Amino acid sequence: MEQEVIREFSTAELVEHLENETKQLVKLKLNHAVSPLENPNKIKVFRRTIARIKTELKKRELEEINKS
Repeated sequence: MEQEVIREFSTAELVEHLENETKQLVKLKLNHAVSPLENPNKIKVFRRTIARIKTELKKRELEEINKS
């Protein structure tokens, strides 16, 4: 997921996406531990997407603090 797409989501949607992406990452890691994945780069993609979502959430949190 690109950063521009992530910015368009509401905060509630971002939290929901974060939960889903985290669950998917755990499943991928478990499957990869049992038997190697065809494309292990998927793990990297999920990790980066999670990081992008967390970054956007933190940015919004800091903006709220600065507004107060």
